[in-house]
Amino acid sequence: MTETKSTPPGPMQFMPRQSIEQVEEGFDLAPKFDADGLIPVVTSDAASGEMLMHGYMNDEALRRTIETGEAHYYSRSRQTLWHKGATSGLVQRVVEMRIDDDQDSVWLRVDVTGGASCHVGYRSCFYRSIPLGPAGNGAAPRLQFEETEKVFDPQVVYGDAPNPTKL
Repeated sequence: MTETKSTPPGPMQFMPRQSIEQVEEGFDLAPKFDADGLIPVVTSDAASGEMLMHGYMNDEALRRTIETGEAHYYSRSRQTLWHKGATSGLVQRVVEMRIDDDQDSVWLRVDVTGGASCHVGYRSCFYRSIPLGPAGNGAAPRLQFEETEKVFDPQVVYGDAPNPTKL
């Protein structure tokens, strides 16, 4: 495949999606945001490969992540742009950013200042596992903690800021 010259209009514009070939085999960044204007993002530790978190980006978060080299997300619970680490100091410096074949999902590999990514205080947002196999009496499985030590105290770091988890 030969690289075609395509110049985005204005500063940091994503290309319009024009063909399957362009999206799957071309050089244009033409992300597909969902009906809410979001694209899912998985974030892992660049050194260990450990899954740290899953989040979403809107157009602005994707642009800012590319421009700054630091992870920005869109908080669905707070309905706002979120620069990871702006409050906590636990900044995610992007080592590598990838987009999947149909450009509707992003993978970030990051180095984390402070060694944690979860607002609950654990290193990873994936700090519990779900036991596999049948449960007795149809009961829901009980989660098992795989991380038992918090990296930081959320109350100290966030104070009285509203918790982003909504019921």
